[in-house]
Amino acid sequence: MPAKNMPAKKKPARTTSKKKPAAKMGPVRLPAIAEDRLTPEQRSLMSAIASGPRGTFKMSGPFFCYLHAPAFGELAQKLGAYCRFGTSIAPRLTEFAILTTAQLWKAHYEWAAHEPQALKAGVKPATIQALRAGREPTSAPKDERALYAFIKQLYATGRASDRTYKAAHAVVGDAGMVELVGLLGYYAMVAMTLNVFRMPVAEGTPLPFKEPVVR
Repeated sequence: MPAKNMPAKKKPARTTSKKKPAAKMGPVRLPAIAEDRLTPEQRSLMSAIASGPRGTFKMSGPFFCYLHAPAFGELAQKLGAYCRFGTSIAPRLTEFAILTTAQLWKAHYEWAAHEPQALKAGVKPATIQALRAGREPTSAPKDERALYAFIKQLYATGRASDRTYKAAHAVVGDAGMVELVGLLGYYAMVAMTLNVFRMPVAEGTPLPFKEPVVR
């Protein structure tokens, strides 16, 4: 027979799990330079950028950083202009490679600056959504998927297998492979620059990635 007058079992207390607030970018680590304090070298860099293929100069992103080391900035911006506008690689594939790099480094500014450029160049919205989420863009055209496999393997291992190299080479050829590796190196440098100095995206633009917590 069941025991009488047994005390009722207590229900487990409800626990409320507090979500940790999402990490935010800290303050910019380089000071703004007042117009009347620009050196001739800094003004020359601004002029060189504005008169190049970009057609304008904005004191934001990597250029904000380059102004603090204008001799370096002059060389860097020339390489960047060539990587983006001067190679034999189609603009669509160039922007695809830049977005893949931005996602790997979680470079908010780089992604925000190049997402509209990628759309304009012909990268499909579904492909961009997959890249942003860190997924393989399985619905992307064959040439983009070949470059994706090459880029991911190169960044992950510092090497490229014969299979991934051959597939990417079939898309861009000998000169294009040299240019592609250079483009990836340049935009990885830009991503590191943006992340280290905490370059913000435009006001009102949400961060495209979850900001990593670094202690």
